[in-house]
Amino acid sequence: MIGGIVMVLTAIWVYQSLMKAKKSNVLMWVAALSILFFVIEFVSQIFCIEIIDALGGKDIGDTYDRDLASVSDRRTQENPGGFFVNSLCELFPSIAGVLVVALIRTQFILKEALTPANLFGGIKEMFESIKNSFKTSGN
Repeated sequence: MIGGIVMVLTAIWVYQSLMKAKKSNVLMWVAALSILFFVIEFVSQIFCIEIIDALGGKDIGDTYDRDLASVSDRRTQENPGGFFVNSLCELFPSIAGVLVVALIRTQFILKEALTPANLFGGIKEMFESIKNSFKTSGN
């Protein structure tokens, strides 16, 4: 759920950044970066599943086959790592996706230097435009 919301906000952020910079193929870039975000989030989820299973003492061998849908025995509060691992595995995939999209957006699309201001530039304006979109005119 968190990843979906972050993905939509990231797509809006990329769209607004590219429109402001007057780049061509805006929708192609937004679609490509949204797919990349999803792939990074998927790979990060697999990584987190492996961490949780390893900390929980599961035998991760050749015969161990766990799919992404089986979450019945992943109680991370009771396992080593507790709250930290649970929080990490909830937030890490979304954060990793945003960072990868920010890097590609800054380096390859906007062709700017890799500084924190350039990486995350436009996020404040995005939230302001979302806030302003809910305002109605006083006719």
